[in-house]
Amino acid sequence: MKFAAKPPGECLVEPSELLARVAKSLERLGVPYLVTGSMASTAYGEPRFTNDIDIVADLGVDQVPEFCADFPSPEFYCWEPAVAEAARRRFQFNIIHIESGFKVDVMLTTDSPFDRARLARARPLATTGAVVSFASPEDVIIKKLQYFREGGSEKHLRDIAGVLKVQADHIDSEYIAQWASRLGLLAEWQLVLARLST
Repeated sequence: MKFAAKPPGECLVEPSELLARVAKSLERLGVPYLVTGSMASTAYGEPRFTNDIDIVADLGVDQVPEFCADFPSPEFYCWEPAVAEAARRRFQFNIIHIESGFKVDVMLTTDSPFDRARLARARPLATTGAVVSFASPEDVIIKKLQYFREGGSEKHLRDIAGVLKVQADHIDSEYIAQWASRLGLLAEWQLVLARLST
């Protein structure tokens, strides 16, 4: 797993260390999860510094107290009532490491076909000091296509291009095209392919 060097003068806590701590807690509780977003696209693609940690997890309401106990104040912000509400309503909550300001966004899984598919295709990757469950590169790309459609940020297209260049022949383009069609992302996928061919 590749990350660019951290800029000098910042807190010595690394995003990968925070990720490992969250992953360890989820695994201890038997919670299926995967890492997605910029950290995943960096792991599969071109290295760049990122402190964005996005995790998809199937955390249950009954598991919330034990999970939150792993992230005590004042070292962390992890407000149990907000986490419990997120678990009930299946949206998201965050954990913040107070000293560094690094944040983990935890998105609760839904029963959507795509969520089920990407959890089933998650794969272990070695990070700093831990092996962590990551979304497959194809599912990282699909989610980045969604983010681009919703916000129009070019960084998502750059991240996708980086994954496609580095992974090259290992990418299942047919799988991506199938989900792009199902999720209404074909225009965005064709835009990526057109840019790569120029």
